[in-house]
Amino acid sequence: MNTGEPAKHEKNPLLALNETQAQDSADEARRIRRLQIMMSMVSSVISQDPSLTVEEASELAAGAKRAALAMFPDKELAYDLLYKPRLQRLMTERFRLQ
Repeated sequence: MNTGEPAKHEKNPLLALNETQAQDSADEARRIRRLQIMMSMVSSVISQDPSLTVEEASELAAGAKRAALAMFPDKELAYDLLYKPRLQRLMTERFRLQ
């Protein structure tokens, strides 16, 4: 019996678009959370590892930046505003840099 509604196997283009947007949004949320966890770990290592040298800390910070930009390619300015000062402050405090 035809009730005037599309069959379940027929996709509504608007529903498909909404599903795609929801998937993209969920993917971005996962990448943001992964970035936050990564930066938290890097910050912890820089501030707490007693055997870490200034060169190793610099390499760790550079690697974190590369990873962040791999996850969010066009967001270097955001990284420089949010995470770079935090890592610089940690390194300055930890290694008494000027």
